[in-house]
Amino acid sequence: MTKKTPSFTLPLMFCYFLTLLLLGCGEKNAKKDTEETSTTEETAVTEAKGSNKKILFFGDSLTAGYGLEVSEAFPALIQQKIDSLELDYTVINAGLSGETTASGKNRLEWVLEDDIDIIIIELGANDGLRGVPLTETESNLQAMIDTVQSKLPEAKIILAGMKIPPNMGPEYTSKFESIFPELAASENVKLIPFLLENVAGMPELNQGDGIHPTIEGQKLVANNVWEVLKPML
Repeated sequence: MTKKTPSFTLPLMFCYFLTLLLLGCGEKNAKKDTEETSTTEETAVTEAKGSNKKILFFGDSLTAGYGLEVSEAFPALIQQKIDSLELDYTVINAGLSGETTASGKNRLEWVLEDDIDIIIIELGANDGLRGVPLTETESNLQAMIDTVQSKLPEAKIILAGMKIPPNMGPEYTSKFESIFPELAASENVKLIPFLLENVAGMPELNQGDGIHPTIEGQKLVANNVWEVLKPML
């Protein structure tokens, strides 16, 4: 059993590694992203035969499963949970390494489909590490929620909460974290309080970069998502 930490902590070493997220999600993967962009933008679909409804995971490298096979990323693990219960849903992994809320806002309409029942929006970490103005991050997330509500008024929305190290100062860090619960409350959408709960800052649950979850870490991330998603199915 993974030891549950009472609260989210950011040891100095983790803070250092997490500031490399943009490199891990963007520059370091430039070649890989160039080779895989067309495939990724078309989305990687985990098939469930005869499925009538779809669950779209829309996010960055955390959703894409950086450093792992697509089948090892948490969206695929969610599909396994769904299949074990014989529920009629297909999971779509639309994660893209290096994604910010600005680029996500521009990409979202390309992956929306009429039969999407639930969409999980997992974006914002790259904004926080770049020091993007908080009003811009909030505005972009708001725009994505508005787009889904306009295009797919019957679709349910889940917003994945995120935290960042205090490199940008305590005020920025605190306000960044508060964007997600405040937006979820104002828009009446579901919230995953912190996507990386019990994973962030745990060396044994992250890859060598100290940022992206290992296979075991992905299982815990999937559990965090499942707690919110399961009652909606």
